[in-house]
Amino acid sequence: MAPSSHFFNSGDLKLHYLQWGDPQGIPVVMLHGLRGFAETWQELVTALGDQYRCFALDQRGRGESDWGPVSGYHTDTYVEDLNAFIGHLGLDRFILIGHSLGGTNALEYTRQYPDKVQLLVIEDIGPGSSNRGDGAERIRREMRNTPLSFASWEEAERFWRSSRPNLTEEALAARLKFSLREQDGRVTWKHDQQGIAEARLTIEPIDLWPAVNAIRIPSLLVKGGNSDFLPAATVKEVIEKNPCFSAVTVDNASHYVHDDQPEKFNEAVVRFVQSASV
Repeated sequence: MAPSSHFFNSGDLKLHYLQWGDPQGIPVVMLHGLRGFAETWQELVTALGDQYRCFALDQRGRGESDWGPVSGYHTDTYVEDLNAFIGHLGLDRFILIGHSLGGTNALEYTRQYPDKVQLLVIEDIGPGSSNRGDGAERIRREMRNTPLSFASWEEAERFWRSSRPNLTEEALAARLKFSLREQDGRVTWKHDQQGIAEARLTIEPIDLWPAVNAIRIPSLLVKGGNSDFLPAATVKEVIEKNPCFSAVTVDNASHYVHDDQPEKFNEAVVRFVQSASV
């Protein structure tokens, strides 16, 4: 199932998104992670099948979307973009899925617009994940140390293999194809690596507890079994504080569950969506 490519405006920025499926299908909106891209959701779209109409946003500064100011790489602005996206699509109610940064934005959007979201899937992020712990420090370290360009595609591939050793070959190929481009004899990022890194290192992440506590719809937390970003204790605390949440742990997956174990991730999400929709 191949997507169609579209653009819309959010404030001064032109943002890009992909669309799959029957126009009459159940709408699903998908938000990628910190340095992700819309195409990362292709396998999940295929697993969901024809009864769903899926939309994947290239969030500002990523993919084919415009880059913004550093101050705009913040949850409040991402939520404004998402609200503009939903308005552009004309959706009344939809399923919302987000990974990492996208999970933060999905949670906060649902807190602000509770009547819009029918079901919520959050991949490997929870309260405190972005502020403290090994995963948060790893992300900060990556932001400080990631090169702005590479001398060759081979060098770029070595970077991704070193950074994400658990990636499937398909996920690695997608990262090379959709997060990089050749420019002036160098291989450079499609996303605003410098601006995103500065924002991640200087802007305080939002507290997610108010959003988690406010959720009143069926919600699924997907944790990577080997994740350094979402501790099992946080998952347990979320479920204890808010019974609207359930959780699944995917073995042999890091923070990037849908890249490391796509079949298991897709199975868990499809099972939840189908059962919660009944």
